[in-house]
Amino acid sequence: MMERLEKLLLPLAEAIGKNKYLVALRDGFLVLTPLLIAGSIFLLIANFPIPAWTDWLASVVVNQNTGETLEAFVSKPSSATFSIMAIFAVIGIAYSFAREMKTDKIFAAATAIMSWFLLMPYWVNGSTLINGEKTAVTLPGISTGWIGAKGIFIGIICAFASVHIYKWVEDRGWTIKMPPGVPPTVVKSFSALIPACVVMTVFFGINLILGLLQTDAFTIVYKFLQTPLLNLGDTLGAMVIAYIFLHLFWFFGVNGGSVVGAVFNPILQTLSAENVAFFTNGVGSPHIICQQFQDLFATFGGCGSTLSLIIAMFMVCKSQRIKKLSKLALVPGIFGINEPIVFGLPLVLNPAMLIPFMLVPTLNIVISYACMAVGLVPVCSGINIPWTTPAIISGFLATNWVGALLQALLLVMGVFIYMPFIKAMDDEYLKEEKENVSKMDEVDEADAIDLDNLSFDDL
Repeated sequence: MMERLEKLLLPLAEAIGKNKYLVALRDGFLVLTPLLIAGSIFLLIANFPIPAWTDWLASVVVNQNTGETLEAFVSKPSSATFSIMAIFAVIGIAYSFAREMKTDKIFAAATAIMSWFLLMPYWVNGSTLINGEKTAVTLPGISTGWIGAKGIFIGIICAFASVHIYKWVEDRGWTIKMPPGVPPTVVKSFSALIPACVVMTVFFGINLILGLLQTDAFTIVYKFLQTPLLNLGDTLGAMVIAYIFLHLFWFFGVNGGSVVGAVFNPILQTLSAENVAFFTNGVGSPHIICQQFQDLFATFGGCGSTLSLIIAMFMVCKSQRIKKLSKLALVPGIFGINEPIVFGLPLVLNPAMLIPFMLVPTLNIVISYACMAVGLVPVCSGINIPWTTPAIISGFLATNWVGALLQALLLVMGVFIYMPFIKAMDDEYLKEEKENVSKMDEVDEADAIDLDNLSFDDL
């Protein structure tokens, strides 16, 4: 069965490897990989699942003037990566796509980031006290939400569109030609002037039209993604639908947790509070669907339940790229941090991995719900367990040893579901690595000097 699935998936992996858009996405997200892995280390330190540790970080004041604690300083490296990841993504994707389109890479990337910022709203919603009452206000500034994961999807659109326009102008010869003798850097700078102006004009026009309509591109995308989630409630169907949307958003590079959580998390938190009241005082009735159910039984290692994927990578993958990535992503993955896998493999806009990425969490939810509904596993008590608590330990704390066993079985199930898909992707990467080695050998042979054939007759 595994071999048959691999044969079916291998053509898809090969097609992805040749598609210039998906190649640009894959290579562009690699810019994020080292930054996210480094940020994950500090994120884990700041949120290590030991209350005494996190309380100590929050109690140590470092800056007496601002009141900033050690926790704020330890969290800052992750903010400098996760919170502004869209900036790096746009630059990397545009740079890689410009390479595929055979145009100037650095100027195309700079033009793409300019066009993305041109569409971005320069205001932030806040509140202030006026006559003792809290009043909503709009302040000038850039929201960190837009330059984080929430802004990646529209960033991808801007990267592709701006590079296409840049290349279109360049192909028509609408560039400034410099006389011979001018330094190459100056020549490239002036050559990029007209294409960059055309890109700026196009995106300025789009932003102006949307402004006249009292909106902006970023808000339109965000509201469009949130709309299908407005009627979700306390049912298994609601949980499954929420997680299908959540993973679809992540597939398109949008932080699905932020979008879905804005609507669904308040419901889950309320249900958790009712569970606490029931188990403490016997008030009301327990709910299977709650915040702890989502955090501890829907996914392991982050969205897509990628801890199973990492284990599968260790078991079947041979390409150096995936083997190295799995080693780097293992420790963050154990504690629920999976951005290195989501953007480093990548899972974003990777059709070859979409099926298991959505299927594994869905099966986790359905099986866990069924086990709790028939009484095989106790309902989560509502105790607030940190989201970084590793699987099996978290299941034991939230229910009992049966919950821990269920987590372990679901984790293993996810490994076998991911295995054929990642193996097909690994075969494609392995093929690329062998081709690159062959090309390097050919270059080395061409550059080699054969001392036996040297002749001094012409000297």
